[in-house]
Order: sequence, then C-alpha cells, then structure tokens
Amino acid sequence: MQPTPLHASRDREIESLAEFDEVVSAGGSLAQFRVQAIDLTDRSAELLAVDTAGAVFLGCPMDPETAAKVRAAGALVFPPVPGLPFDPYRGLLYSPDELFGSLDAGYEATPDARAYAWFQRTKADGDIFASMLRAIHDDSVSDALDELLVGARVVGVMGGHAMARGTQEYEGAARLGRELARAGYTVATGGGPGAMEAANLGAYAAPFENSMLTESLQLLAKAPSFAPSVTDWARAAFDIRERWPSGGPSVGIPTWFYGHEPPNAFAEHIAKYFANATREDGLLARSNAGVVFLPGAAGTVQEIFDNATPNYYESRGEPTPMVLVNRAHWTERHPTWPLLQSLARERPMESRIALVDRIEHAPEALKRLGG
Repeated sequence: MQPTPLHASRDREIESLAEFDEVVSAGGSLAQFRVQAIDLTDRSAELLAVDTAGAVFLGCPMDPETAAKVRAAGALVFPPVPGLPFDPYRGLLYSPDELFGSLDAGYEATPDARAYAWFQRTKADGDIFASMLRAIHDDSVSDALDELLVGARVVGVMGGHAMARGTQEYEGAARLGRELARAGYTVATGGGPGAMEAANLGAYAAPFENSMLTESLQLLAKAPSFAPSVTDWARAAFDIRERWPSGGPSVGIPTWFYGHEPPNAFAEHIAKYFANATREDGLLARSNAGVVFLPGAAGTVQEIFDNATPNYYESRGEPTPMVLVNRAHWTERHPTWPLLQSLARERPMESRIALVDRIEHAPEALKRLGG
C-alpha cells in the first residue's frame, strides 16, 4: 500500500525531493507539474535550467531570486506560510512518528496537540485566511489519501472511542482488524482511540505470530484510556511499536474537530482533517469493500445511515456491504437494524447488509456479501 508511482500518475504531482530529481534528470521539464511542500533551496540551478511554464509550486521554500525568475517564466509560486504547526500544502499523509514528535516532552508539545491548539484559536474568529488554510490542508490530505489507496480493497471498521484497552470488546476489535488484514483488506478506521485503535492494532499485528497480539493487549491494558494522560496512553502504543517494529499497514482518518481524542499510533498512514464532515464522508466513501459497524452510540448510528444513503441511491446496483455486529445492540438498545432493513427492501441493497451476533462472524459475513 504505497502512493502511486510518479510515472503512473496522471496528475503530474511531485511530492518528494527524489521525485523532483527524477523528473528533472529524465525529462528536463517541470512544465504543468504540481510540486508540493518540497524544500528546493538547494535546487536553484535545476529550477533555472528547466521549463517551468504552467508549473505550480505549493509551499516549496526556494531562494528568493530563483522564486522571482520561476514566476517570470510562467509558474505560480505559493510560498510556505510561516508560524503554522502544520503544512497546508503537504503531499503525503501523516505518520504516527510525525504527529507524536516530541512526545517525550509531553503530548502538549507534539505537532498533533499544537495543530489542535491552533484550530481552537482560529475556528471561530471569522478569519478567512485561517479557514482557507484549513481547506487547503484538508484537500491536500484527501489527494494524498486517494493516491495511497489506488487499487486497495478497503474495509472500514466503525466504533466508538470509549472502548477501553484491556476489555473483551477491545480484544475482539483487534482480532477483527488482524483477520481482515490477513485476508488482504486494507483496514481503515476513524483513527482515534477505542475500537478504532483496536482495529488498527490488529492490522499492525497481522504479520506477526498470534502471540504478539496477545502480549500487546496485556501491555496496553496498563494504560487503558487516553484520559487522564494522553502522554502515557500514547507511550504505551509506541512501546509496542518499538518491541515489534515494521507491523502491518492500515489507515486512520481522525479529525482535530474532536481534538480531545488523540490519533492512535497503530495506523501507519494517518489522514487527519480539520473538517469532521469531510473526514466522515471520506472514510465511508473510500471503504469500497464494505464497512463493519461495531456497537456504538450516536456517532456510529449516524455513520450507519451516512453509509446507507449512497447505497440506497446507488444506480448501478452495486452497494457496498454493511455488517452490523451485536444483534441485541442494534435491535434493542439502538434499534437501527429494523429501519436499515426497511430501506434495504426498497432498493438493491438488501443482499448487501447483514447483522451478526459475534464479532468473529463479521469477516465471513463480509465475504458472503461480496466484500
């Protein structure tokens, strides 16, 4: 699960210095390319030697004189924005190491916490510049996410943040993530704690012996929740990553809108958004092989019907599978299943929904529904 190679990309984007050097040396032209968030201060000679007509440079530091000449040659140059705790023009998704950098100084010192603090300061001040930066950032993240998932069979795992480490429910969600990953799916979650972390942990554990997950669950149970200390909670996850490096990949799609919920450290690729609506819709829309809904409250109920709506109006008769876990929860506590059934009977989605009693039955149900 890697970003699309440059030669296979139709949008002519350059997102690393290695790609920049490859294009310049191979073709000798940057005309019409889009160059994102690359430090080009040491590439003045190359920039001045190639055609840059129609190129767009997004947040690329470069020598001022070189930048002026590149503009004069017909390129658009959007300079970096100083003083931000994030890069609005980023070309790649976040990693756990990036978002939790400086964790040794406490979570408040990390880029993730500083980005949330900036969001809290600016989200209601009416400053069009701040809202524009948030929109550009989120669009850049969506672009990077789409590039990453080209050709992937993505299964979304939905569930609440309240599921604590050390519980049977958390263990079940982790085993689900592991089984999905071993079956060849890309596991995608909301990227936060609880059920989301558990599913990402399971995908991380997929390449290892089964005992690795058992031991990890025991170690994580010592820090069951991100409250009261996000620092301790996150350190426990990084201890697992250090003890068992190079785990399996998965995707987390969290949001700073719920900034009190930190991202989890087991998703290798993190698409973090400022706009929660963009994040929610994007997660469901990219779950092209189906979605598993674990027991949850208002947020999970909303996600069920956010997913059901495009399935209901699917004109090609190919709705994505939906598997709801825990019959009592979805028929009695939050009776979502009867309403979902009534919608499904009106459209060709009835054969693509299932209700299972136990979480271990979810992968087989997903397979049966065509996921």
